[in-house]
Amino acid sequence: PWRLLAVAGVRPAQADGFAQALLGPAAGPAAARRGAALLGWLLARAAERGHTALEAPVLEKALAQYGAPAPAETLEAAIGDGAVLVFHEPLGEPVAEGEEQPVRILVGLEEHALAEESLADGLARLAATFTAPADWSAAAAGSGAELVRAVAGAGLVTHTGGEAARAEPLALAAAARELGLRTVLAAHAPAPGTVTVADLLTGAAGPGRDPDGRFELDLLVVLDAPQLDVETAAALVESVPDGARLVLSGDPGVLGSAGPGRVFADVLAARAFPHVSSRTPDPGPVGELVSGIGIGELNQVDAPGKEVVIVPVRDAGEAVHRTVQLVADSVPRAFGVPAEAVRVITPGHGGPAGTRALNAALKERLNPGPGRFGGFDPGDRVVHVPAPGRALPARVVSADAEGLHLDAAGARVVVPKDRVESQVRHGWAVTAHQAVGSRWPAVVVVLPGDAAQALSRDWVYTAFGRAERHLSVVHGVDQALAHAVAQVPPKPRTTRLTGLLRALTAAQQEQQP
Repeated sequence: PWRLLAVAGVRPAQADGFAQALLGPAAGPAAARRGAALLGWLLARAAERGHTALEAPVLEKALAQYGAPAPAETLEAAIGDGAVLVFHEPLGEPVAEGEEQPVRILVGLEEHALAEESLADGLARLAATFTAPADWSAAAAGSGAELVRAVAGAGLVTHTGGEAARAEPLALAAAARELGLRTVLAAHAPAPGTVTVADLLTGAAGPGRDPDGRFELDLLVVLDAPQLDVETAAALVESVPDGARLVLSGDPGVLGSAGPGRVFADVLAARAFPHVSSRTPDPGPVGELVSGIGIGELNQVDAPGKEVVIVPVRDAGEAVHRTVQLVADSVPRAFGVPAEAVRVITPGHGGPAGTRALNAALKERLNPGPGRFGGFDPGDRVVHVPAPGRALPARVVSADAEGLHLDAAGARVVVPKDRVESQVRHGWAVTAHQAVGSRWPAVVVVLPGDAAQALSRDWVYTAFGRAERHLSVVHGVDQALAHAVAQVPPKPRTTRLTGLLRALTAAQQEQQP
C-alpha cells in the first residue's frame, strides 16, 4: 500500500492511513515495505530540488523524522533489496598506498545513477575519439578566436560568459560551417539560428540520425548548458557520434536546471576538459549591474538614459498597479518598446503579486476579454509548458474542437483541450525559472514584500539579466534584495558527476603510455 507514495501529491501520512486501513497492526512504522517506499519518496522529492543522490546520514535523519524506528537498518535493508543504490565517493586528493581514502556514502535512485554514469562515459568517449581533419587556422583569427582554437584541438570544450559572450559560440558555428562541418546550435529556449534541445532530441528539428541512432553532425554547440538536467544531458551526449565535437556553453551564474543534476557546473568542476572563459563584458548599465550581482555586489550604476529604473512600492497592491502602468504606458512611451515586448518577472505564481495576480491585471489592461477558451482569448500572451522545465512563450491565435491554437515564435502549436489547464498559463508575467534562456527588450522585475525569502543571488542575476535595453525594478523588499545578492548563494545540489568524471580521467591517464 505504500506504493501510493509514487502518486504525485501523496504524502507519507496519507499512505500510512491507507496502509493501516488495509493491513491493520502490520502497517506499523517499522514495516520493511514502508521503509523502502519512504526512501524512494524522499529521493524523488530530493530530485525535484536538483539532487541526484543524498548522503546516507541525511537520509537516515529524514527517515527518523517520518517515524522509522531504526533508520540505519531501514536504509541497509533497502540497499540490500535493490530498492535504492549505494555509492562510495572518494573525498579529497588520492592518498598514498596503504592509507585509507576518506569517502562519503551516497544513496540514489537507479534512473539518476544510470543517467549520470552514462553521461560521464559519453563525455569521456567524445574527448577520447576526437579527430582533427579540418584546418582551423583561418577561422581562429576572427570573433571568438580563443574558442575556435580550443575546439580545433579538442573533442569536448566548455565555454562560459554572460549574455554578450553568446556571440562567441555563434561565431564558432559560422566558422565551422565555412569549413564544411555539419554544425548544429542547440539552445534551451527558441532563438534565431538555433534548435531547442527538446526538439533536437525528439527529431522535430535538427539533423537526422545514422543507423546507430546518433546525430549526423560533426559539431554540436549547446547554449544555455546550465539548463541541462542529467537525463536530458545523457540522452544528448549519447546521440553525438564518435569523432564529433561537443561544446557546452553557458552562464554559470543563472538559475540551474529544473530537473535533477548540475551538469554544467559538475563538468566545469571536474576540470577534465579544455575550458574557455569569455572576456566579453555585457554592455551598458544593465550589463554592469548584472555583472556586479554575479560576484555578490548590488551596485548603483550610472544610467543616463534610464536604462535601469527603481520603482519603490509599499505593498503588493501598489506593486501590481505600478507594474501594469510600466508595461502598458511608461516603458512603451519612454523607450519605444511595445507592451508585447515587455516581460514581467516575479518570484512565484501565488500571492497578491505573483504571476496569477499580475497576469490577471495585465490581461484586463492589455487584452480584455471573456476568456471563452478555457480562460484565454485570441491575442493573449501565454506560456506553454509541454513538459516540466520547458516554458515556451507564445500567443493565443484561436481555439476549436482540436484545442487551443498558439503561435510560438512563428511555429503553430495546438494544445489539446484536456491539456490546456495543465500546460498553458497567461504569460505577460513569468517566474525567473520560466524566463531562463530568453531575453526581451524591456523587463519589469517585481519584488513584493513577501518575496524576500524567495530571493537568492542566482535568482536576481537571472531575472535582471533577461533585460536587453531597459530594466525596471518594482522594489518592495527593503534590504532583502542586497542581502540576497551578497549573502544567499545558489542552493547546493548533491550529485555524482564530478567524481565520476575525475575517476574516468584518472583511469585514462593511467592507461596512456
